[in-house]
Amino acid sequence: MSHLYFTQSITDGKAVLCEEDAVHLVKVMRAAEGDEVRLCDGAGMEYQGRLSTVSVNYVEAEILSSALSASEPDREVTLYVGLAKGDKIDFIIQKATELGASRIVPFESRFCVARAKNEDKKAQRWQRIAKEAAKQAARGRIPTVNTPISYKMLLNEVKNYDASFFCYEEGGEPLFANGHLHSRLADAKRIALVTGAEGGFSPEEAQQAQEAGCILTGLGPRILRCETAPVAALTAVMVLTGNL
Repeated sequence: MSHLYFTQSITDGKAVLCEEDAVHLVKVMRAAEGDEVRLCDGAGMEYQGRLSTVSVNYVEAEILSSALSASEPDREVTLYVGLAKGDKIDFIIQKATELGASRIVPFESRFCVARAKNEDKKAQRWQRIAKEAAKQAARGRIPTVNTPISYKMLLNEVKNYDASFFCYEEGGEPLFANGHLHSRLADAKRIALVTGAEGGFSPEEAQQAQEAGCILTGLGPRILRCETAPVAALTAVMVLTGNL
């Protein structure tokens, strides 16, 4: 079976799947005892298992082998995205997960059209979107999706990365130029990417980000939509670091 199933219930050489995953295996995949299945703990380890117990709401598998997931990038990229209205943030989370982001953090800034409300409920839905996207993409990890933070909190967090790139509509230092990667990107293992909401960033916010240690960068001569920019920026980083 090529489908990947996440579970944290892996102990003593056995793995347990319950509820939605068990139902999918039994009713959709028509799984039976003796079938082999791909499992992942969501933290980077992948397992091959053989089903030993199969029922509608409970499946148990014997672990046959384990290995580090080959699908995870060798860079840890956190994507900070301006809080967007409608289902745009859902799209961003899904695509960022597929592309290999390790963490996704929505934030509020001056020109955000949307404002944070019902944060805990939304974060639960966002985390489900990330889990489903991780399963579809055969990721070894499920990215963490945070509740929205303030711009001030973002400025404090970006200081903790090897390199933080602030995608600014007014441009900045290119990620790749004259045949060479940006020097900070080439050596960075932990990377932050910051992209704005529908209204973009004010000059004051860009200056604050630069003072916090961010490198201002552009995404080409065109203005990208708020749901396109994070996907483009993350794709560029993954391509340039050899992870796509």
